[in-house]
Amino acid sequence: MLSISSDKINGFFKAVAAKFDLYIPADTVEGKADFKKWSEDVKLSTQLKTIRSAKDFFFPKTEHMVSYKFVGKEVSVEDPRKELEDFVVFGVRACDAKSFKVLDNVYLNMNPVDSYYKNRREHGIIITLACNEPARECFCSAYGIDAAQPEGDISCWNADGSYFFKANTDKGKAVLDAAKAELSDGADKTVEECKKQIKAKIDALPFAKLDLSKLGAVKPEQMLKIFNSKIWDKVSEACVGCGTCTYVCPTCMCFDVRDFDTGNGIRQIRCWDSCMFSDFTQMAAENPRHTQKERSRQRFMHKLVYYPMAHEGLFSCVGCGRCLESCPVNINIVKVIKLIQEVDDI
Repeated sequence: MLSISSDKINGFFKAVAAKFDLYIPADTVEGKADFKKWSEDVKLSTQLKTIRSAKDFFFPKTEHMVSYKFVGKEVSVEDPRKELEDFVVFGVRACDAKSFKVLDNVYLNMNPVDSYYKNRREHGIIITLACNEPARECFCSAYGIDAAQPEGDISCWNADGSYFFKANTDKGKAVLDAAKAELSDGADKTVEECKKQIKAKIDALPFAKLDLSKLGAVKPEQMLKIFNSKIWDKVSEACVGCGTCTYVCPTCMCFDVRDFDTGNGIRQIRCWDSCMFSDFTQMAAENPRHTQKERSRQRFMHKLVYYPMAHEGLFSCVGCGRCLESCPVNINIVKVIKLIQEVDDI
């Protein structure tokens, strides 16, 4: 276990940034926290979590995929991808770290592999930070996520006036080696006490005892009962289809692909899309889900039923609470979970 005094954390950042591009949570002008590239004048935020997750580093909001030109009958194609340098993201929370596994199942573990995503994942190095003050909206523990022991290339704890680091991978060890002159040995017992305190706070959260046992073992015939249930009328009645929940969600992964005529060829862009939009990835000139009820049902069914059915019980929700905090009409995924589990015969 290695450590550094909290008032010297910038020394650690400086040492890491000398070898890697480094991103840390920093306060924005709106008073929120978001990831910014570290420099001497960028200060680490004291807020628990960023307004958007670290997903952006691997699955960006917009991405240039390919360009091509037509000259007569000849077509020239330009691949804009370049080999990335390794980069480090500090301060990723346990929930966001778990979300990478959800994305990996789709973009890395299926055929074909998404080479754009793969390139970023291979070069990204994640330093997770344990949650000393979990928010009331958090319910990551319901999914078996331990906010006191976050996964990542390096796990980090802020305890007793110091930051403590433990490398979990070779990539993580390389980062700590780059900053070894700034670090000293830390006491394991301090971290263990920090973990106990965090777990006590998590156990006291309103949604800490949320039961997902029924949803983790849904069978096809039960899935149809949930799909056809009348609960979706209630769930969707207030939804305005703004898509905010999908844009702040660390596991939402829908995208659209658009072609733009630049006047000097065609530029193809991949951009985030949302199943909550009426014009979501139109197929054959229309979205097959015509009503907000159908669109709301799709979002929650995918996260809580379809995805775990296809991925050995792994949910496409990590309990980060961002959608609870951001929804303008206070639609609550926890209430949806409870409603689903009250459907007869599941």
